Amino acid sequence: MKGLKKKRRIQIIAIAAVALVVSTALVGYAMRDGINFFRSPTQVLAAPPTEAEVFRIGGLVEEGSLVRGQGETVRFNVTDGGAVVPVSYRGVLPDLFEENQGMVGTGRYVNGTFEASEILAKHDETYMPKEVVDALKEQGVYKAPDGEDS
Repeated sequence: MKGLKKKRRIQIIAIAAVALVVSTALVGYAMRDGINFFRSPTQVLAAPPTEAEVFRIGGLVEEGSLVRGQGETVRFNVTDGGAVVPVSYRGVLPDLFEENQGMVGTGRYVNGTFEASEILAKHDETYMPKEVVDALKEQGVYKAPDGEDS
């Protein structure tokens, strides 16, 4: 009887361990498309990601690069002061989207162009995403908004 109890306990522990490993693998598999890493334009050009990788890019919309009204695709360049990456986006841009303003886009880097599936723009006069601020500071081109310490 004692040997049977010990055997049953080992079986339950083994089943629990297998269930834990399977559930961890399923959670990891489900999250694989939900994790998007941030890259600055300098990082994108230094080590181009694969065409299948979805990531976020951010920086300032380059002055004079925004092209609207030529078909469904909007084209512009995003820069962090050290590098410039061309971006194409099919859709309606946010109302606050304009040149020389911060933006973050989600998408893929295909044939030298970032093909965005989503574009986010700043939501007031002083806000800029932390990743964009860090990338601009790294390149030495960040200017703090009036009334804010850098």
